[in-house]
Formats: sequence, structure tokens, C-alpha cells
Amino acid sequence: MLTSQTFGKIAGAPLFGALLFTVPAAAQTTVESDKGSTIRVQPVATFDEPWAMTFMPDGSMLVTEKAGTLMHVSADGSEKTPVAGVPAVAYGGQGGLGDVVLHPDFAENGFVYLSFAEEGEGGQGAAIARAKLVTAGDRPTLEGVKVVWRQVPKVSGMGHYSHRIAFSPDGKMFVTSGERQEKTPAQAMDTNLGKVLRLEDDGTAASDNPWQDDGEIAKQFWTIGNRNMLGIDFAADGKLWVHEMGPKGGDELNLIEKGENYGWPVVSNGVNYSGSPIPDHDTRPEFNKPEISWTPVIAPAGFVIYDGEMFPDFKGDGLIGGLKSQALVHVSFDGSTAREVERFDMGNRIREVEQGPDGALWLLEDGSGGRLLKLTPEGADG
Repeated sequence: MLTSQTFGKIAGAPLFGALLFTVPAAAQTTVESDKGSTIRVQPVATFDEPWAMTFMPDGSMLVTEKAGTLMHVSADGSEKTPVAGVPAVAYGGQGGLGDVVLHPDFAENGFVYLSFAEEGEGGQGAAIARAKLVTAGDRPTLEGVKVVWRQVPKVSGMGHYSHRIAFSPDGKMFVTSGERQEKTPAQAMDTNLGKVLRLEDDGTAASDNPWQDDGEIAKQFWTIGNRNMLGIDFAADGKLWVHEMGPKGGDELNLIEKGENYGWPVVSNGVNYSGSPIPDHDTRPEFNKPEISWTPVIAPAGFVIYDGEMFPDFKGDGLIGGLKSQALVHVSFDGSTAREVERFDMGNRIREVEQGPDGALWLLEDGSGGRLLKLTPEGADG
């Protein structure tokens, strides 16, 4: 198993020969929000279509690239090593390698979870694989790779996989499963498309989920009526927040509550891409409406609820990456309500937001040459 001590050696020593890539440091800049707050931005590495990242116990990182590469990255971002054993992905459109998350007991079991798009009968669908991260010679390797969950059914097209993963404080695995641009499956009980799912760490449905009498697939569901959800995190009070891309307008931030229906595609605060109207949430009170709705859209991707000390003004708040808005969006929570506080114009599409072990914020830019950015308060040392 790769322990923290082992990863410290990997991150700091040139063990990998031709497999090791070094990245020169780039000049830092500052970015000011629309409310006058300022953050310092340090580019530390570049990637080919990065999608997600997570931190290892020693402060190093795992970063996914959409075409199918998982990188182990040193704590300062200067060294990158491809991890062997990644499952084959269906790359194209919005599909490819997606999220990467450590098991809550990673220090003991070494388990890593990857989400990805895969080919199969009927087209493509998202899947989640669990594997043990080990050293094999001089290279980190995924061993015992096992697919523990799949979208059902697979469909044609390569959009709206969602496939974000978050573990709850009690160890359940929550998965965002997009409706694959098919709309109506979000309300259907015989498909897990368009849902937030609550699973055990082996991918099986949690036994106390709300739809136990609606078929085997429905036993996975925590909520229904969702669209395309590319950000999920738990607040310190245990509340689960998920953001969701709307159609043309109507991006959402939702408080996710057991057994609720969020209305897609029956209601939305946006309209169809064709311009045809969709009834607003306010017209159908039986559906759970968003705590924040954005029109024009921000195209949210990546999300963290901050609990560090480096940014005192962010503590307990959410930070959302914006693709279309090319922004870092700061939202605050007050119990079951939320509001946007400020927005930092990052100048590029932001795909991922994570909090580092020391409280720094880390962003991944979208696309070819997407940079890994370290954010610290203006005037902070280091």
C-alpha cells in the first residue's frame, strides 16, 4: 500500500526516470473580485484536459485528465507521474476520465475511486471503479480494479454524465448521475439517470434509502429529478449541497434532501435550447426548488465547502468553479438558504476546485493546457 511515508518519497525523489515530468514555476498574479476582495494566484503545473483532483495524506495530489490519464503530482506541483492501471475510458464530448476520490479510510485500505465514461451495449454510460493504489517497482499502480457502479442504461451521445463522488460523514458514497441529455429519465424509477445516489463503499445501494419499494435500481436513489451535477460537497453541519447545470439559463445550487424531487425536466428556471419555455419552479411547489438560480448561467463545475483557516472570510462557505463564467464563485450558507457573495474573474474556464491540507485553494482550468492554480490570500507568506 502507498502510505504517507511512501508518497513522500515518491513526491520528492526522481524515482521514475522517463515517467517523471517537471514543470517550471510560473509568475504569481492577483485577482480581485467584483466586491473588491483580492486573492493571490500561483500557476504551478499544466495538464491536458484536467477534470478532477484530490489530495493524498502527504499533500501530494492525484489529478485526472479526461483522455484517460491519472497523474500523481508532487505537493508543489513541480513533478507529475502517470499512474498505471487506469481502466479504459470512452473519450469524447463530455466523456472520459472524471472524478478521483480517496476512501475515508484510505490510510488503512489504500482504496481510490475513479469515475469514467465507458462503452457498452447501447452506447456509453458513467461507471465508478474502486482500486488499491500501490507501488509496483518505481511507479504507482492501481491494482484490483473493480467497477462497483454503473449508469443504467447506456445511451448514445456523450454528454451529462455528471459522475461526481463524495463520501458523507458516516461513510456513505454519494454519486451524481446525470440524465445524459435524455431529460425524461430523471423522473423514471427504472433508470438511475438524473439522480443523486447514496451507496455503500462497495457500490451497493444503502438499505435505508427512500425508494425501497420501487424496484432494485430505485433502491440506489437519494433524490430524483436532477439534470447535470458537476459539484457535490458536505458542509460541517452535515448538509449536502449539489450544483446543477440548467438548460438555457437556470443553473442551480440545491440543498439535497432525502426523498426529494428536484423537478427536471418538468420545471426549470431556464428554457430549452430551442427557446421553448419550461415552467418555473415556482409554478410547481411539489418540486424542490433551488436555493440559488443563475441566469445568465455560470456553468458550474467543481465545488468545495471551505473549512480551513487560511481564508477566514471563506470559512463555512462554498467555492464554485465556473466554465462559461470563467470565474470562481463564492457563495455563503445560512442554514438551508444560500446566496452568492462575490465572483472572481479567473480569465479561463474553471473545471475543478479543491482545498489543500494547509487551507490553500487549488483550481484546475479546463481544456488542453489547463493549469493547476494555487490560491492564497494576498500578502500571505509562502
